[in-house]
Amino acid sequence: MSKRFAGASVAAMLAAAALISLSASGLAASGVQAAEADIGGVVTSANGPEEGVWVIAETTSLPTKFVKSVVTGDGGRYLIPDLPDATYDVWVRGYGLVDSEPVTAMPGDTVDLEATVAPTPADAAKVYPANYWYSLIRPPATAEFPGTGEDGNGIAATLQNQDQWVDVQKQGCMLCHQLGSRIIREIDNIDQFDSSLEAWDHRVRMGQRGGQMTNVMNRFGRERGLQMFADWSDRIAAGAVPEAPPRPQGVERNVVVSMWEWGTDIDYIHDEITTDKRDPTVNADGPVYGVNISNDALTILDPVTHTASSLDVPLRVDPDTVPGMIAMSMPAPSRFFGDELIWNDPANPHNPMMDQKGRVWMTSAIRNRANPDYCREGSDHPYAQYFPLANGFRSAVFYEPDQEQFVLVDTCFGTHHLQFAEDENDTLYFSGGGQVIGWIDTKLYDETANEQMSQGWCPTVLDTNGDGVITKPWNEPALRGREVEHDSALDTRVSIGSYGVIADPTDEKAVWISSTRFPGKLARLHVGDNPPESCVTEMYEVPSVLDPNVPPEQRGFGSRGIDIDRDGVVWTALSGSSHMASFDRTKCAVLNGPTTAEGRHCVEGWTLYPTPGPTIPGTDPPVRADYHYYNWVDQWDTLGLGRDVPIAAGSNSDSLLALDPDSGEWVVLRVPYPQGFFTRGLDGRIDDPDAGWKGRGVWATYGAAVTWHIEGGLGVKPGMLKFQVRPHPLAN
Repeated sequence: MSKRFAGASVAAMLAAAALISLSASGLAASGVQAAEADIGGVVTSANGPEEGVWVIAETTSLPTKFVKSVVTGDGGRYLIPDLPDATYDVWVRGYGLVDSEPVTAMPGDTVDLEATVAPTPADAAKVYPANYWYSLIRPPATAEFPGTGEDGNGIAATLQNQDQWVDVQKQGCMLCHQLGSRIIREIDNIDQFDSSLEAWDHRVRMGQRGGQMTNVMNRFGRERGLQMFADWSDRIAAGAVPEAPPRPQGVERNVVVSMWEWGTDIDYIHDEITTDKRDPTVNADGPVYGVNISNDALTILDPVTHTASSLDVPLRVDPDTVPGMIAMSMPAPSRFFGDELIWNDPANPHNPMMDQKGRVWMTSAIRNRANPDYCREGSDHPYAQYFPLANGFRSAVFYEPDQEQFVLVDTCFGTHHLQFAEDENDTLYFSGGGQVIGWIDTKLYDETANEQMSQGWCPTVLDTNGDGVITKPWNEPALRGREVEHDSALDTRVSIGSYGVIADPTDEKAVWISSTRFPGKLARLHVGDNPPESCVTEMYEVPSVLDPNVPPEQRGFGSRGIDIDRDGVVWTALSGSSHMASFDRTKCAVLNGPTTAEGRHCVEGWTLYPTPGPTIPGTDPPVRADYHYYNWVDQWDTLGLGRDVPIAAGSNSDSLLALDPDSGEWVVLRVPYPQGFFTRGLDGRIDDPDAGWKGRGVWATYGAAVTWHIEGGLGVKPGMLKFQVRPHPLAN
């Protein structure tokens, strides 16, 4: 039995026992009796009982809209447990069906539902996840690479292989929203243009993200990229339909998803946090916090009272002096908001984490980008003397719920993601500095309130001369477009482009970062006993098309998210090639020396697991159509599938994807409604360790930049979700 998914087998036995118990208690084999807080019944269609379809209960009579969905089990039976007292619309959605008409019900009701079989494949496909529709796209064939530019084959000369093209599709286009959602695959205003090509050229220039989107299109070779998307929309308009997804099976039928709306209909709530990653019982039954990156707010949900609120994230300076990150000009007006600037983000808060006191830390700008003197050349700060920093973007901010106040901590290094170490100082590490990895000694900060003394940083320098230490001078990174000669007797500084960050639970002085630069890299910084002089970096590149000796099935690209299990194995979701990848440093024969400069010296440390779902046609080796913005490891079994289960965000497939590394099997936790669940990060909390599945759950938010892409369109608010896995489909 798999050590991680052992609970799944136990769940199967419990399910069998429960069904026997239900039968013995006098319940009809085809019926379900709902308890006081439940709604239950049977789903049937003209084909008989419908198994593996969703029953959805939705209400707007609570302080915020609330939705709960479950999956039907054997005989089409369902039970929606623990519903707040309200009146609900209840209906059925499933693959092979069209949505049923809603039925009004209240907790305690037994409601049998009539499902309607889809009359055509096109009708059935309306509720397929975005990645199934996206699998109809046709990128250039492998034989067309390398690109020869506008005067050649139209593919940008910077793209040397098909994997790089697909990486632009995903890391560029899918960065902010799903590709394959209805609003993207269909051109609603096609009558305003002479062709779909012209329509696509316009739509990538619209709104406050227009500059970013059109720049991404240019990375393909603009005309060639537009042709790909226009052809995709044309074939869909002509009736092309993707293959049908499988219905939930096995443990997937035990998933319960609860959703609360929060924020406003224009809010880009990037990430959420519920607890301390090191102790998931912190903040039990407490509020959930999210960062509204587009309008500088901390969004708060109380899942007990079903209320949502928001607090403005402050700055130290006049907001007009801080440029923000979301462009405030647009190449073309938004189709929905015209010339109105709906986002205002000088603070641009990005990623929240919670500490052992229940404080919510986040990366957020507090001033303009020019660093104070103590960060710069000539400072007496020990870290500035070692590696001065002239500029940075975002610092650190934390919110104290007990005091209802924000505290701003200026950092010399830029920040992006953040994670706490398991050390006596509760060190908080940050990615996003580009050239450095930075940290705050939060214990020292709490004792002194001295932000200068409490922070440190190290440049990422590889021990390429193999002597075990980093010494100055070192080889500097190659400049863009120009090679730099390297002295083999020196160490080598690398600009990895730090994105994700995670501290190592097996070594309190080690921290890992991920890089999104093709084909993707991981780096390990060991701080040592006397930083910054004792800091040493190692770098490991994802096996890819650049490694011809690696079998195609073990190649990937697009590292993005990063997390670690209790044994120190690092996990990264390869958003480009759609793999979950593990890296085990203990398998490496070489850790330093001249061969580490490219990071390809430990291919044996990598294991790649392809994620489920359809593939993009013509990709070789096949690349799946999903996208994984980030990933997370369930170190403490907050979901109920076992400890150390790695979970990828199915950002293009309305799902979370949980992997059993021992068997390679996946559990897909699908969000059936509303479509458009584009999650970035996630975390798990234990509210009551003695309450079984009811006391546990994994949380994630709708994190698309464009809230109006969610099913329902303009006016829909982002949702905050709780995922739970019960022992069987009728457990309450």
